[in-house]
Amino acid sequence: MAAVALATIACDAVVWPQPVSAEIPAIASRQRAEKKTFTDSEIIDGFLKTAFGAEFHLAGRVDRIRKYDIPVRVFADGARADRKAQLSKVVADIGARVQHLDIAMAESSEGANVVVKLVRDRDLYRTISTFYGGERAREIRTSLDPQCLSGFRKNEKYEIEHSDVILTVDNGDFIFLDCAYEELLQSLGPINDTSSVPWTMFNDNVSMGFFDVYDQYILNLLYDPRIKAGMTVAEVKAVLPEAMADVRAWVKKVNKLAE
Repeated sequence: MAAVALATIACDAVVWPQPVSAEIPAIASRQRAEKKTFTDSEIIDGFLKTAFGAEFHLAGRVDRIRKYDIPVRVFADGARADRKAQLSKVVADIGARVQHLDIAMAESSEGANVVVKLVRDRDLYRTISTFYGGERAREIRTSLDPQCLSGFRKNEKYEIEHSDVILTVDNGDFIFLDCAYEELLQSLGPINDTSSVPWTMFNDNVSMGFFDVYDQYILNLLYDPRIKAGMTVAEVKAVLPEAMADVRAWVKKVNKLAE
């Protein structure tokens, strides 16, 4: 998995959606073994490492918060109806688990600000070249060698305006879902992968296939209204304690976590 940071010249009565594919053994086993209890410092460490910086930096500063400040609408561009159905469930799952994020599928690419290109594995690098040009595609392949890819375009306020996600459809259910979750979530802002946090899917050594509790903390912090696009690390740290209390309550409720 890989991500590219671009810049513009980025109640109890609720019925939560079921996991997208708990019936897939590789995912079910990871869900059973999932760590769900974290200290504030563990959550904040992962949040700061993924919300700032960029795994593959093409343009613009990466020392500010980047996020959508408008509703997110996702369009699936491809021929595989089964993968489109899975992607729709992934989007619904993300929407249910991130409190202040308005995300849903779009009927057309014109109504979308996140476009997911569904391609065959053999067409991956040709598609990357179409998006980023031949030279950058070669750089991406050399430095990342991705199975899938995401990138976004942001404005001068560091608000993400548009994201592109490329997913391969023919490498099996686990890889598709693992890529879909990671790349969709990274396209929303936390685009920096880190090898120093063992609980996040934004670690190239970690494969999940589902929206784990740790990453729910990261996304809910990012989309907390107190954390705004363009904030510096110091500005974010000033509001994190207050945001963390609300995020903990939400993630506990969504996942039915014990005290």
